[in-house]
Amino acid sequence: MTVALSILFDGVAYAMLLFIVSVGLSITMGLMGFANLAHGAFAMAGGYVLVTLMNRFDVPFLLGLVLAFVIIAAVSVPFERLLYRRLYKAHELDQVLLSIGLVFMATAGVAFVYGPTPPSIVVPEFLTGQVDLGVGLFPAYRTFTIVIGFAMIVALWYGFERTITGAKIRAAVDNRRMAQSIGIDVDRLFVIAFALGSGLAAVGGGLAIEIVGLSPTFAIGYLVFFLIVVAVGGLGSIRGAFVAALVLGIIDTAGKYFWPDGGAFFIYAVAIAILLAKPEGLFGRSL
Repeated sequence: MTVALSILFDGVAYAMLLFIVSVGLSITMGLMGFANLAHGAFAMAGGYVLVTLMNRFDVPFLLGLVLAFVIIAAVSVPFERLLYRRLYKAHELDQVLLSIGLVFMATAGVAFVYGPTPPSIVVPEFLTGQVDLGVGLFPAYRTFTIVIGFAMIVALWYGFERTITGAKIRAAVDNRRMAQSIGIDVDRLFVIAFALGSGLAAVGGGLAIEIVGLSPTFAIGYLVFFLIVVAVGGLGSIRGAFVAALVLGIIDTAGKYFWPDGGAFFIYAVAIAILLAKPEGLFGRSL
């Protein structure tokens, strides 16, 4: 029972990390129809922004996460306006080449500035050690990550389901042409969704430092996992990204515990099985 609870807890913590990074990618891909393989680069950039703020400017951890969100969200806007916008109607291969090129550039740039060694940060005292959750003692930092993940799913649900902007984004995801025909400014929604998704990725990159580690190869190393969450959950679905992250995070953690040599075998096997049964994803739209 103790081992099962530990695996479940670690799996949920890892799942929340996957969700925080992947949900923005799911929304932007569903809204823009853009194969943005550079999403992980924004997550990596957020992690290194947090490292810089904490280690060079003595910014507290929680404030650093907020600032990383704001900075990366703001930085992402020129990328969307100057680069991505030009290729919205281009072939998917052109989009892939642009975004993967940005990943390689970001990887080289980070390695040049920060070096190849994974950075470290000093988290607040209340995030060190363990906390008693009534059924056992669990790492405080992973507990914090789970709380942040569930808080984000609630906030995103409210924002997309109970606000005018959220309704417009959902309308544009479902039918972009119809949304434009009734006067919705889809270009403005692109900017909002892209900045929000990039900011969330930055928060995930910051949280990743103490869970999976951060390095110049982060954007490439975890790109496949982010794409799997989006594909399994369904494009444009917050609920889908959340459920997919939970399923894949827990299964991947359990698989690596019981069969360490298997690596990521189980996450790929489950993803293939789900997509064979539902090619559009768990909560995606049928074509």
